[in-house]
Amino acid sequence: MNKQYDLILTIVNRGYADEVMTAAKSQGATGGTILNGRGTGAKEAEKFFNISIQEEKELVMIVAPSEIKNAIMCEIVNKTGLNSPGKGITLSVPVDAIAGLTTVNTDNYKKED
Repeated sequence: MNKQYDLILTIVNRGYADEVMTAAKSQGATGGTILNGRGTGAKEAEKFFNISIQEEKELVMIVAPSEIKNAIMCEIVNKTGLNSPGKGITLSVPVDAIAGLTTVNTDNYKKED
């Protein structure tokens, strides 16, 4: 099986990661990982754009098949994008290798003895 995958990364204000996952799952994502973090650009953004930014953030990481990546990202932005209380941004990066998913062909991986 030669499926292509992407890693979808979404950064939202703290408390909105569950909304990100609900949006992603509605478009076919099967799960994700949530990490807590802190933004560093709040003071600069407030000075230049006259907006208030919450420093406490959540990072949601989702590995998804490339063919559904755009649908997942669009739904995340619709539900938790910059114009919502979640103030989220989302991006994706291609994954060139992956192991551990049941859909992955492991013939190319050497087992350690």
